Amino acid sequence: MIAEEYKKMLGQKSVIREIAEYGSERAKDIGYENVFDYSLGNPSVPVPQEFTTKLVELATSSEPGAIHGYSPSLGIESVREKVAQSLSRRFDMNYKKEHIFMASGAAGALAHALRAVTTKGDEVVTFAPFFPEYTPYVNKSGAILRVVPAKTDDFQINFAEFEKMVTPKVMAVLINTPNNPSGVVYSTETIKKLASFLQEKEREFGHEIFLISDEPYREIVFENVDAPFVAKYYPNTITCYSFSKSLSLAGERIGYIAVNPECKEAELIINMCGQISRGIGHNCPPSIIQLAVAEVIDMTADLSVYETNMTILYNELTNLGFTCAKPGGTFYMFPKALEEDAVAFCKRALKYDLLLVPADSFGCPGYFRMAYCIPTEKVKRSLVAFRKLAKDYQLECKS
Repeated sequence: MIAEEYKKMLGQKSVIREIAEYGSERAKDIGYENVFDYSLGNPSVPVPQEFTTKLVELATSSEPGAIHGYSPSLGIESVREKVAQSLSRRFDMNYKKEHIFMASGAAGALAHALRAVTTKGDEVVTFAPFFPEYTPYVNKSGAILRVVPAKTDDFQINFAEFEKMVTPKVMAVLINTPNNPSGVVYSTETIKKLASFLQEKEREFGHEIFLISDEPYREIVFENVDAPFVAKYYPNTITCYSFSKSLSLAGERIGYIAVNPECKEAELIINMCGQISRGIGHNCPPSIIQLAVAEVIDMTADLSVYETNMTILYNELTNLGFTCAKPGGTFYMFPKALEEDAVAFCKRALKYDLLLVPADSFGCPGYFRMAYCIPTEKVKRSLVAFRKLAKDYQLECKS
């Protein structure tokens, strides 16, 4: 007998992936350059040459067992040490290698973090809009995901609704800042208020509430935007990081967990991650990629193009009548559709070869997500299509 729950998931495929697949097929007919694909968050800027040089050097001059063999369960010690040193240096923290676990991207980090601090039936709270894969990430761990409705004026945390949802069953709160899909960055004021509230509830309930901070977009923050390092403000923070976006290494699946040194269970949680790997078969990220990343630990790809693209699109769309919170980072934008049904809106956009993602699965019906990690010249050419789409709705209003 096959597993029915996964069979059912076949009918609930990622809308992002489905639209991206449509774009690939459409490109065969009209050419990729004529498909304005804003569906998939795949980094568009090159990997830093320093990473490539180090990778080649490791592959050609290292002892094969060191770069192609299994790493230790928690990750290569020298790599964990460099991650810890970087975090401590950049954010004035006191991380040691004992607080770091190397993982297969942020998804792998989240898989371990959720299982380390929840058991079957525990609740995890997150905030709309949220990355749709949080639903299977949490629910397949045995915990239950609860979603706080969005505060759509600025997409900061909706504390009024959040406070109603935090009960003794809540063992973790999952945040994503800078945020996919809104591009909004939680301010220092927001994070301080969140930390204060969680500490109050820890005292009231008599147990820890862990703050799981999903941070794959941490380095993509625009000029003059307040972007606090979350763990500085709350001791029981588990940071889940990926180099996918900062170094344009999405396909290499490399990231880490960092448990705040002030968490009294920090080293225990890291050691538990090695055992969680045994249960989910998610062991040992590639040794050569761990070693190469460690050599460029404080570097990023040239991320400036994302702010350039954001500015072009934000200015044009708001001029066309779209409502949109201005992104403070990432390479996502989250406008309100020009009709109540965002699915219908995105289908209409296909007429102009605009591939946009309706946000129903992000917990915000009526909105759509744009991943503007595409060449700037293509962003500029897409503006004509947006104008035609907006004109369709303007003409309907007049008729």
